Amino acid sequence: MALGWTSSKPIMRGERRTMAQTRINALTIARIALLAVCFMPCAWPLFAKPADAREADRSAINAVLKAQQAAWNRGDVEAFLTGYWHSRELTFSGSNGVARGWDGVVARYKKNYPDRDSMGELDFSEMEIRFLGPDAALVLGKWHLKRETAGEIGGVFTLVWQKFPDGWKIIHDHTSTVSFPNP
Repeated sequence: MALGWTSSKPIMRGERRTMAQTRINALTIARIALLAVCFMPCAWPLFAKPADAREADRSAINAVLKAQQAAWNRGDVEAFLTGYWHSRELTFSGSNGVARGWDGVVARYKKNYPDRDSMGELDFSEMEIRFLGPDAALVLGKWHLKRETAGEIGGVFTLVWQKFPDGWKIIHDHTSTVSFPNP
């Protein structure tokens, strides 16, 4: 019986080749697994943020929303709008169509809310934050305006956020008026 690949028995040759291939395949799998384990810490930040970073981003977005609510409730539209991206690419979708660009969004707010009485008292509720990537988020929620003279109004909103060097900003706002049943 020959010990090399030149055995005269085809069955032995096939068995040795299969065992050799099995050894090569097992070594290849082991090497790949080792590489994956070694490079996983390097690749992890590319695919997900640690929970504490997400919590910091969540807190930053909530802080912007709280500042907007406070600004609105003191009648300061300009301060309210600092939560938005100051860009020609900013968009706002609502029942009156789409407002484009910073100037368009500012004009829309000033037209629809010309004075403190029309602004009323703003309340955000039922907010859900979903991260779409390391620098993008989607916020769903409800809004409600309590107004003495113009009547109460409310609805739902979807905000698309982007993280910039100076913080999180709204890059798109879709706000709709919805009638909610009285409890």
